[in-house]
Amino acid sequence: MTIFLAVALTGLLSVTALLALARIYRGPSLLDRVVAADLLLSTMLGAVGAEAAVNGHPTTLPVLVVLSLLGFVGSVSLVRFAVREEA
Repeated sequence: MTIFLAVALTGLLSVTALLALARIYRGPSLLDRVVAADLLLSTMLGAVGAEAAVNGHPTTLPVLVVLSLLGFVGSVSLVRFAVREEA
């Protein structure tokens, strides 16, 4: 059962990452690409968190926090840049 869950989780995370990369490549606007990049980062966070939970690594928590903050600050700064460009 554990192997099935690991394969299913890996498959779902891979499909999510591929769809996010496709949206980054095809996105008609900058905001679409920002949302897709944020989704890709969230997928990475889910993968790292799942790996930490399965293998019992408590030291990956600071990595998750830093990646979360990086994604938040990056998204906010790009949206502020996009709003300035439209005005």
